Amino acid sequence: MCGIAGIFAATPDTAIESQTLVNMAAIMNHRGPDSYGYCNPADMGIGMSHARLSIIDLDENRGRQPFWLDGGQTMCVHNGEFYDFQRIRTDLMAAGVDFTSKSDSEVLPTLFRRFGMNVTLTRLRGEFAFSLYDEMEDTLYLVRDRFGIKPLYWTQTDDAIIYGSEVKVLLAHPDVKPELDSEGLFHQLIQVMVPGTTAFKGIQQVEPGHMLKITRKDGEFHIETHKYWDMDFPVIGTREEHTEDYYIEGVRRELIDAVQVRLNADVPVGCYLSGGIDSCAILGLASGIEQEPLKAFTISFDNADYDESDIAREMAESVNADQEVLQLNADLLYNNFSRTIWHTERTIYNTLAVAKLMMSQRVRHVKYKVVLTGEGSDELFAGYPAFRQDMFLHGMEGLDASQASEWRKSLETSNALFKGAMLAKDEYVSEELNSKVGFTPSCLQPWLGCSEHAKQLIHPSHRENLQGYEPGNAIAAKLDDSYLSERHPLDKAQYVWIKTMLEGQILTWGGDRVDMANSMEARPPFLDHKLAEFAANIPPEMRIRGSKEKYVLREAMKGLLPETLYKREKFAFMAPPAHTDDAKWQKLKALLNQYASREKVEKAGLLDADYLETLVSKQESSHTDVSEKVQIDAILNHALGVMLLHHHFIETDIPAYAYEQAQSLNWVV
Repeated sequence: MCGIAGIFAATPDTAIESQTLVNMAAIMNHRGPDSYGYCNPADMGIGMSHARLSIIDLDENRGRQPFWLDGGQTMCVHNGEFYDFQRIRTDLMAAGVDFTSKSDSEVLPTLFRRFGMNVTLTRLRGEFAFSLYDEMEDTLYLVRDRFGIKPLYWTQTDDAIIYGSEVKVLLAHPDVKPELDSEGLFHQLIQVMVPGTTAFKGIQQVEPGHMLKITRKDGEFHIETHKYWDMDFPVIGTREEHTEDYYIEGVRRELIDAVQVRLNADVPVGCYLSGGIDSCAILGLASGIEQEPLKAFTISFDNADYDESDIAREMAESVNADQEVLQLNADLLYNNFSRTIWHTERTIYNTLAVAKLMMSQRVRHVKYKVVLTGEGSDELFAGYPAFRQDMFLHGMEGLDASQASEWRKSLETSNALFKGAMLAKDEYVSEELNSKVGFTPSCLQPWLGCSEHAKQLIHPSHRENLQGYEPGNAIAAKLDDSYLSERHPLDKAQYVWIKTMLEGQILTWGGDRVDMANSMEARPPFLDHKLAEFAANIPPEMRIRGSKEKYVLREAMKGLLPETLYKREKFAFMAPPAHTDDAKWQKLKALLNQYASREKVEKAGLLDADYLETLVSKQESSHTDVSEKVQIDAILNHALGVMLLHHHFIETDIPAYAYEQAQSLNWVV
């Protein structure tokens, strides 16, 4: 687990500045504090750098990247983990290949040289982002893992492609100018992003399961985008029929394998543990595989309605885990809000991101670098309340009156705390999403439903640029119809979530960015692509049985879970919103006064100061209903986040700051 960066010039004779490469590594030193490396051979117009967090092969010299192999024909840097790499190494060594390290990363250039990139990608298992330069074709490859667990950003200037693990890495290059564009700004205020985009003008993401092939010729770049994997649910009528036991046993088998390969490390591995069946299942399986009791890390909130620590404690005791509980309050959550935005590089609707950042800090404090997490389970097994809603509304034809009444009652009472955030306050319909998906997925409606607030909150100059802009249309345009057409409504709802909220929220500000802020690697076994491919074939009625979500997973893990947890309804994990507690509300207001005062808002030219004050007043009014307060809380967090993005990345001279970081680390070349 590391951070990567690189520069690919339009012409081979362009010199790549060594200190710029090092500065790009230095500004993400939190991703890799153990060592760094760079490579920029003369007369090649290519340079790469790397900040290393040592987990596999702890020898500092042996595992140093970039790798520059085959007599200089192949250069690469890698962030993440390739699982089963020992088997790949053994096969290649049997064929006469020599390796210079024990690092999992070194299998990448070796596979590429023997089989080419297309075959190589089928052999790689895990969470990863990498760049690889092939001198023979004068081609740079930028590749991101199947679900987008690891980030990879890129931009094109007048004479170079610049890329890295974080936006700030690109901004450390003096030719990349920071600017929030109108559409990016708008999507920051409504939470949901258009896949592949960022808040910053000209800066894109390599999309999950995609490869960019960038070939250089006569001073120009030819850029091809290839999808090498996607979540492929069966076309209606083609799903193979099997017994219930087949699916239960298959889930158990695939999940055990996914957990087992992710326990492989040269450092201790712990587990995140909430009160949900996902993290509890991971801890239970890992405890069965490992010989010694595992370390479990749990977040506890100071609001009983949102706190799951009692159930987590019961699970930890059942497997004799050594549990660390981090208790969070208003001071810890809001005092670290600004720091969190520096790392997420996008806005957040809820302080859960801050809570996760504080948890990764505790993990490193007790000298752990790696944890297993439960992310991905809800995506594979239909765990969110929005999925139940879409299943009932669009996938349950033929219900009799009694069955329909039971479903409706379940939907009305389920997760009432989250109406306005996880569930829409009011129905929102997008014509383009209706056309492509067949309906507007419930998971997007809460955020698309903030559009009117966002249009009034955005500064008039940006508002003018957004005349006629419909965010649902922009999202729909990025969805691949070939993976939606003729699928079951539940499959469609899960696919849309995976392409939007999973990558843009859960794996970003709820995952890699706040984990790596404290040099900690999170490994999500549920997002193993082999498990995902099995799960895609599970019938919808076995993912949601009656009104019970994640039925097949519950049955597969039944023997591991405490009885109360096995029977418990899904509880969406989030931090208590500010309106639920006067101490939190006062802390949020203080941050708004500090970073989003009328003077600062008007100077930045991003938000409408009058409407921001209107929202604050409305939040304090006793006449505002609870679901609207949940929605306004999210919008105020986004508004604060926008102003912090401006503070951190627009007002700050990032190239100068990156050089200062390099100096402080003694990384001056």
